[in-house]
Amino acid sequence: MRAWLLHPAAKPAVFALCLLPLARLVWGAVFDQLGANPAEALIRSTGDWTLRFLCLTLAVTPVRTLTRTPQLARYRRMLGLFTFFYACLHLLAYGWLDMGLDVADIGRDILKRPFILVGFGTWLLLLPLALTSFNRAVRWLGGRQWRALHRLVYLIAGLALLHFFWMRSGKHDFAEVGVYAAIVAALLGWRVYKYFAPK
Repeated sequence: MRAWLLHPAAKPAVFALCLLPLARLVWGAVFDQLGANPAEALIRSTGDWTLRFLCLTLAVTPVRTLTRTPQLARYRRMLGLFTFFYACLHLLAYGWLDMGLDVADIGRDILKRPFILVGFGTWLLLLPLALTSFNRAVRWLGGRQWRALHRLVYLIAGLALLHFFWMRSGKHDFAEVGVYAAIVAALLGWRVYKYFAPK
């Protein structure tokens, strides 16, 4: 496993796997396989994949530590950027398919509906993390400031769950929310434990 993670073909393979959800959605849109409400399906699916990639990104460090596989660290940046990529698709799908790219209407909707406001705020917090995910940004900010900035991911995870909860509350469907909340709680709980555990 460790040797495979370091193989030159491993990163392109993971990159291709990360694009599979998008490929499936494009296929469904082209061949009319997204159900009775394709716009809702696209908005919902891109949001779901944003949350999934966020969980995968948060899982890299615990899994790397527990399995003693430091090679996993080289994939964390890619997974984080795919989190932002799917978040952008989610925002675009909402703005285009739900609001017709009417900026004024989008602004009013963001201010009127709390779960949209939280979702947009989550995207805004993801933006500086994506823009500073490169080595040059790390050198420019300095390691301590870079790490402090990227701790926003914990706030982002909480806001993403709140956005998801409020979105599902209209349909009284909380099963998936509970699953994601348990995953995020376990991942963040591990970090709290490691922080306070005796060195």
